[in-house]
Amino acid sequence: MVKEQLREFNIEAKGEVHRNLDVNTLLKKSVERKEGVISKTGSLTVTTGKYTGRSPNDRFIVDTPDVHDEIAWGKVNMPLSEEYFDKLYEKITKHMSGLDELFVFDGFAGADKKHTLHIRVVNEFSSQNLFIHQLLRRPNKEELESHDPKLTILAAPGCIADPESDGTNSEAFVVINLKKKVVIIGGTSYAGEIKKSIFSVMNYFLPKKGVLPMHCSANMGKDSQTALFFGLSGTGKTTLSADENRILIGDDEHGWSENGIFNFEGGCYAKCIDLSKENEPQIYNAIRDGALVENVVMDPKTLEYDFADNSLTENTRAAYPLEYIPNSEVSGVGGHPKTIIFLTADASGVMPPVAKLDPTQAMYHFMSGYTSKLAGTERGITEPVATFSSFFGEPFMPLKPMVYANLLKQYLEKYNSSVFLINTGWTGGPYGTGERISIKDTRKMVTAALNSDLDSVEYEHHEIFNLDIPKSCPDVESKILKPQNTWESLQAYEKKANELAALFQKNIEKFSDVTDEIKKSGPKAL
Repeated sequence: MVKEQLREFNIEAKGEVHRNLDVNTLLKKSVERKEGVISKTGSLTVTTGKYTGRSPNDRFIVDTPDVHDEIAWGKVNMPLSEEYFDKLYEKITKHMSGLDELFVFDGFAGADKKHTLHIRVVNEFSSQNLFIHQLLRRPNKEELESHDPKLTILAAPGCIADPESDGTNSEAFVVINLKKKVVIIGGTSYAGEIKKSIFSVMNYFLPKKGVLPMHCSANMGKDSQTALFFGLSGTGKTTLSADENRILIGDDEHGWSENGIFNFEGGCYAKCIDLSKENEPQIYNAIRDGALVENVVMDPKTLEYDFADNSLTENTRAAYPLEYIPNSEVSGVGGHPKTIIFLTADASGVMPPVAKLDPTQAMYHFMSGYTSKLAGTERGITEPVATFSSFFGEPFMPLKPMVYANLLKQYLEKYNSSVFLINTGWTGGPYGTGERISIKDTRKMVTAALNSDLDSVEYEHHEIFNLDIPKSCPDVESKILKPQNTWESLQAYEKKANELAALFQKNIEKFSDVTDEIKKSGPKAL
């Protein structure tokens, strides 16, 4: 049956095709095929070679008449012709046809039944099939029998592109064909490319249904009040949303519809660098039987991990099902958010650790999406680099910016959510001089925001960043709330802060449709 379906995609599988294998069988297969090693905790440990993070220069969207006028073309959404897509498609299907084994996973993206996308992933590697098994929403027996894929992903790390003849930038390629609802991935073993290609496709189709797709994590309190955490990789979305006192809805990808919040996924993909049981117990304990761990150094004798070892990459990762987090909402749905938190990891050390935003400021910072790209999250990044990524997820948002901005405004106005900007980056100086704001202090500030403790405190205005920052926060030293107090030189602080404010001002000018009111709500270099 599955072989016949694959023929529709020009895959004439000569070997065995495995569909929705159970976790234990996938673990066994991966070891037999020498794709990975089982750790002391029972997780599968793999290395991904040259590509240990997403490769943005190798990601393309096929430029067809159907989508041409809708896509925000540029350095992020690079076009590829249908002719080049057809060449790569022929290459990857021919490659897959000749393999001894193929691994198929049929599952879903989108916990809200009204907005669910049926997905089929065809893998060359059993370990990548385990990854997507843990990351997507898994069907029960009845759902599997009636599964009708509307998006197909072909992932073959062994299929190498030729830039001269295939129109790519390297041997690796991630190509999204929205017209055919097909994604092809080759030349890279980094499993995150599969996950993010699905996210990108959801982010194209959902706004057409009035749903805001978001690069955020979500959790809720015991009172069922929901919170969202926006931020790029490395800002703390996964860490801060995995709170033992709250119920995790999801760690990375969500939609906001008329029904409330819903998770796209059924699993988590957490960063592991410097992971400790003390600071992140839920993530630490989730790395057990059936989890997939990428590029974490493991002692070959004891089979224990060294999470502090970044010799392979800073972007060490673990994939595990949502239910591995003890207090998780496996249904993947929640109510409309009471609190929204924008996370930034400011490497210049000048942004306040917490500030409250009014709706117009929220629009500004949502569109700005400022953070510092941290080492390892993308190929070639070895030190933090200041960046602006619209909606804290521009690499995954194919439509024009105002589509997403207008949807956020619509939902903010309708459900009156409180919005905070929280800096999880540096204080007392820039990267290399200052120090990272402690996760304990950040958690206390987040808790205060979620519990409405910051609604009744006194605020003061930061002139350069045009932000209102609290003078006090429960259990947090007041000195660190005002960032200039943590620097040895006020003059040096103001110089650095003005430099960053000027970058904000330059960035917001790229949005031609933004109102003057929104522009004026952002930072102002003095």
